[in-house]
Amino acid sequence: MSDAIKMREAHFPGRAPIDAYGNGGFRFADMSNRGSIICVPSGIYGLEMKTPVPTMEDIKHVLDEADKIEVFLVGTGENLLRLPENLRMVLRKKHISTDTMSTGAAVRTFNVLLAEDRAVAALLYAVE
Repeated sequence: MSDAIKMREAHFPGRAPIDAYGNGGFRFADMSNRGSIICVPSGIYGLEMKTPVPTMEDIKHVLDEADKIEVFLVGTGENLLRLPENLRMVLRKKHISTDTMSTGAAVRTFNVLLAEDRAVAALLYAVE
């Protein structure tokens, strides 16, 4: 048996509103996550994002669950940054509308849409 510690992908199995953000992470469902997260119907996953602009790898959970998502919110930190054209096209082909905004605005919008039981997903870049 190996003594090595195995790291598992951070994952909360369910939908939950975001209770707080800042200090490099998020609080939700009486838990906290340091770093960025992606919220999809199957749960909330931790992300290792190098920049606030997502890559195709960062949105793989959204693509995997595209049939359950109508709206995809992207929180790009403190500044509003544009979603790359290739990602917008892939999401559009899957009939998912995207809205890019600051992380704070994305958290608030996600919580409202989640409370309305809408088919929403969100990628939230951690801010300090």
